[in-house]
Amino acid sequence: MMTHPAVLARLVEEYEVGSEFLTAGRHEPVRQRMEDLVYTLCVSTGTRDIDAALAVARERLRTAWLGDADDVEAAARDGRTVNGTAG
Repeated sequence: MMTHPAVLARLVEEYEVGSEFLTAGRHEPVRQRMEDLVYTLCVSTGTRDIDAALAVARERLRTAWLGDADDVEAAARDGRTVNGTAG
């Protein structure tokens, strides 16, 4: 099961904001939330480190609204929308 794009977007945004807080020297209680975000992003993306998790999440967000490029092309060839309904 894949994490909904809206949830991924919120997690990535919250991670980025939290990173700014840590960089600014504000550590508690941000540190614990950041650990939770890292864990959740890694689980949500099937990765083991935050850099990979962010890369996967951003790629999923980039393609989430259009679907896979092959799906879009196949749908266009046979007159369907990406959702599979007649267009």
